[in-house]
Amino acid sequence: MFLTHLSLKNYRNYKQEDIEFTNNINVILGENAQGKTNMMEAIYVLAMAKSHRTTNDKELIRWDEEYAKIEGRAIKRNGPLSLELIISKKGKKAKSNHIEQQKLSQYIGQINVVMFAPEDLHLVKGSPQVRRRFIDMEIGQVSPVYMHDLSQYQKILQQRNHYLKLLQTKQQHDETVLDILTQQLIELAAKITLKRHEFLQLLQKWAEPIHYEISRGLEKLQIKYHPSVNVSEKMELSRIIEAYSEKFVTIKEKEIDRGMTLAGPHRDDISFDVNEKDVQTFGSQGQQRTTALSIKLAEIELIFSEIGDYPILLLDDVLSELDDFRQTHLLDAIRQKVQTFVTTTSIDGIEHDVIKEATIYKVSSGHISNR
Repeated sequence: MFLTHLSLKNYRNYKQEDIEFTNNINVILGENAQGKTNMMEAIYVLAMAKSHRTTNDKELIRWDEEYAKIEGRAIKRNGPLSLELIISKKGKKAKSNHIEQQKLSQYIGQINVVMFAPEDLHLVKGSPQVRRRFIDMEIGQVSPVYMHDLSQYQKILQQRNHYLKLLQTKQQHDETVLDILTQQLIELAAKITLKRHEFLQLLQKWAEPIHYEISRGLEKLQIKYHPSVNVSEKMELSRIIEAYSEKFVTIKEKEIDRGMTLAGPHRDDISFDVNEKDVQTFGSQGQQRTTALSIKLAEIELIFSEIGDYPILLLDDVLSELDDFRQTHLLDAIRQKVQTFVTTTSIDGIEHDVIKEATIYKVSSGHISNR
């Protein structure tokens, strides 16, 4: 798949911009704070209906404006696609081929993107929250059902935490409501856990040989899932539900004392081992970067294997973060295969033919033009 046209209105520092793209490599040149990353973010938001940089949608709307609008046209394996997303202070409205989507979970995944930015190194060395967000966003691209289950889980989690607070402060004494919310939470938590297991097994399948190649055959990468309940990838859904049920029985009093939910997908984590050592704790910066790069390249192949179409790759100021060898490996991997957007302040020093063949755009003060 590839994006042929992007239109931005009142988006961040863009008042009104329309631009056509090639289906190969598109390089966005510009000094810092001119709007390069904002444009990349807009493509990501068009695909995912949320930003990778902020959870506050109001930040996406240009100063003193009521709404922001992103429109895009794409070509997919099964034909053309038109997308529209309006972000206002009241919420979001999404259209696919001019038909309004009742739920954002139905809209997400119509086009697929893989974002690789300097902050993605935090995937390895950052907090568990960063890794949970990564896994949720990636599964959501290939499974609308997962996004729906996750959204429902978060709503019930919020309700359950609120009720636990009431029990903690003795404003409520009836535990029947808590038991009902717990059962609802368990059903969704088990589905999410099972899907995460399946996804990480697939990611492992793609990432391990990629990492082995980038490390010149010296390193073996393992991705490990650490759910907050004692379950394994071999368990069926019914057994995972049982494990959650048992867990919540044992921690019920502790949860009431603390006034919060102490188990569930919102407390899971994943880790990356290189040669059987946790790369977050024991890995060098080079190993951490190789791991992050391997995961991103694996995402591309995983999405292709699931939907039969390559995703759009967004490289936001990341080439300068990679040494020549990793840079070359990345550019070789995407050549003639993946539509790619690259932001950078300069292409000087990037000798790869892919960049020489690219279409160059210039960004200055929220305006884009062909160079």
